[in-house]
Amino acid sequence: MAARGAAIVLFFAAILIPQLLLTGLGQRALIPPHFLRGVGWLAGLRVRREGRLRPGKLLLVANHTSWLDILALAGVSRSAFVAQGGLAGHRFLKWLCDQNDTLFIARDRRGTVAGQVAQVRGALARRRMTIFPEGTTSDGTALLPFKSALLSAVEGSGDVTVQPVALDYREAPAIAWHGEEPDGANVLRILARIRPIRVTARFLEPLSGSELADRKSMAAAAQQRIAGALTQPHALSESPPIA
Repeated sequence: MAARGAAIVLFFAAILIPQLLLTGLGQRALIPPHFLRGVGWLAGLRVRREGRLRPGKLLLVANHTSWLDILALAGVSRSAFVAQGGLAGHRFLKWLCDQNDTLFIARDRRGTVAGQVAQVRGALARRRMTIFPEGTTSDGTALLPFKSALLSAVEGSGDVTVQPVALDYREAPAIAWHGEEPDGANVLRILARIRPIRVTARFLEPLSGSELADRKSMAAAAQQRIAGALTQPHALSESPPIA
């Protein structure tokens, strides 16, 4: 665990000056996906990719099990992410997230949904984005109901592809970050593992036809498609998509 932690710190130190220089040249987004992939590898994450990442304006919709999801997806998709606003309260973490153009959303403030949707729409004009519509991490055995509010950003849009991604961990319950486990404890537990953490990122067929009718149709279709692509048994919530 100590060796992995030290390696991650040294890796960060090695890329810091190049990142600052590229930021000054207006190329901030070049290094962060490679950095996140490298951190994942040093933490024991081994990612296998299946399927084709669609070109053009792209919104990826993925299941959420762990903070490792971001490391896995950043490396194989070069995506930016929508994250919970609580992370913005940690200055160092916020700075790291900002390097990859993370969009912070206060999911518990329903009065700001219209503004959040506008933010997602604006971000998609610049680069591909990933959302985790469960809104939080699951325990690795069941998909939580997909919330549909942010999918309003692509309602009626003819130029944005909505592509589900199934993150299929070989030992999902063992690495899941959920319940009352503190974030620091989970990080230490992951770094202390001896076996590698194997995950397959399956890029599934984009939504089409009636699946794109509205945000709730998109949420339901994405949830069904992801559930069907997970090799480990996952219960699929019978609850309708949450607004």
